[in-house]
Amino acid sequence: MKLACASSAFSRAIERGDLTQIEFVEMCARRLACDGVVLDVAHFPRTDSDYLAQIAKMAVDLGLDIAAVADDGFFASDDAGLRATIDIALALGAPLIAARLGRESAAPWSVQRERLGSATTLAKAANVTLALRNAPGTYAATTADLKRVAKEADSAWLRYGLEPAALDAASDPASLPDKVVLLWSQVSDDLPTLLARYGEFLGYIALDDAGGLGDADKIRTRMQAWRVEWFDRM
Repeated sequence: MKLACASSAFSRAIERGDLTQIEFVEMCARRLACDGVVLDVAHFPRTDSDYLAQIAKMAVDLGLDIAAVADDGFFASDDAGLRATIDIALALGAPLIAARLGRESAAPWSVQRERLGSATTLAKAANVTLALRNAPGTYAATTADLKRVAKEADSAWLRYGLEPAALDAASDPASLPDKVVLLWSQVSDDLPTLLARYGEFLGYIALDDAGGLGDADKIRTRMQAWRVEWFDRM
């Protein structure tokens, strides 16, 4: 198990200009004692090669992995938009792009399926894995939805970035095939329940705050609790 903090946990502070992306990365290493970070594309002040190289080098110097790039507009993007996010991931050495599908009210499934096909084709060409996030109201809200999307996409470059607490009561996370490559946990999630089910997960757990009002002290305490509880179960 490895712990990352998602920049979306601090989105309000970043949007206000109270916290830069560079300061976020440094905070994750020095204050939060993370193993990695998940960087949202919305929080990049620019995406030129010099800046991306600076972020990648900074992460290396601080001993952090860039666990994933997050982009909730990814599966609705045209090919140019898809390539832009993939290029960011490649420049940073991020193995995953985490993204939610569109809301069911936004476009018919046929349109979403077409964009999904383009996304998986480009991801395969770049060898970047897509971590499909579940979210209420989207085409990937339940475990049944996730399996359906994976079946229709039929791509080894589409996996799951699962947030168990966001599933409905009828969903059965245990029914998912072994394709979870990233777990999401809100600071308020029930930790014993998550550990009982996912205590043997070896990938990254991304800590987030749905309101973007993350408190560094609370997230640090949560990280410590994850580590203590996990080691107690070993």
